[in-house]
Amino acid sequence: MWLVVIVLGIVEGLTEFLPISSTGHLILAGHLLSFTGPRADTFEIFIQLGAILAVAWEFRASLWDLGRRQRRDAGARAFVANVALAFMPAAVVGLAAGSAIKAQLFGPATVATALIAGGVAIWLIETWIPERTPVDVEKLTWRQALGVGLAQIAALCPGVSRSAATIMGGMICGLDRRAATEFSFFLALPTLGAATVYDLLKSLDILSRADIAPFALGLLASFVSALLVIRGFLRYVRTHDFRPFAIYRVVLGLLVLAVL
Repeated sequence: MWLVVIVLGIVEGLTEFLPISSTGHLILAGHLLSFTGPRADTFEIFIQLGAILAVAWEFRASLWDLGRRQRRDAGARAFVANVALAFMPAAVVGLAAGSAIKAQLFGPATVATALIAGGVAIWLIETWIPERTPVDVEKLTWRQALGVGLAQIAALCPGVSRSAATIMGGMICGLDRRAATEFSFFLALPTLGAATVYDLLKSLDILSRADIAPFALGLLASFVSALLVIRGFLRYVRTHDFRPFAIYRVVLGLLVLAVL
């Protein structure tokens, strides 16, 4: 059990913010490790907190600055409003159809198919969209924020990747690669935070005191690995595109389909 929670915590941290689908990887890893069922689902939700805390820690200076400027800076207020706007579409659809999606789509075959389709989409977007001049992420418009929010709906399907959907959505809407990635991180805070709290409140009756230690260990593994990935990924997008992730997704998806 201890090794399983450490492995899954690391998998969550490594994949949550890369465009390769953390949910998809956790589903595949859970089946591989024979860790499935309601308790496993609750654990996978819980360890998202580690990734959320990693984003909050890495962006703590920016978040503090945004909070400090709210009263006197219209630009800061507009940016917070844009994050809230981008959060709403997936939140509404998730509340309305989340249970049905989990019941029907959470399985290796769906994950593999979504990985392949998403990989192809990333490759095409990187091929068709020209390089753009870097812009301040706070300068995005409400239309761009709404476009990213609508793209995030696709991430409700396991294997699509919230990170991939929001970053690619941002690039389609006119953001450069770095700004789209930064906005994806800001959007992760309300999106993952709300989803985690909501799902955990529904699952409290499944947990017991014996779960505290292994769940905490999984959260710690998720936090440390996510923090390392966030820092590396922000450096990566300054000089690289996402084609390697597209190739990885397609290869992994084909391997899973071959095994199935």
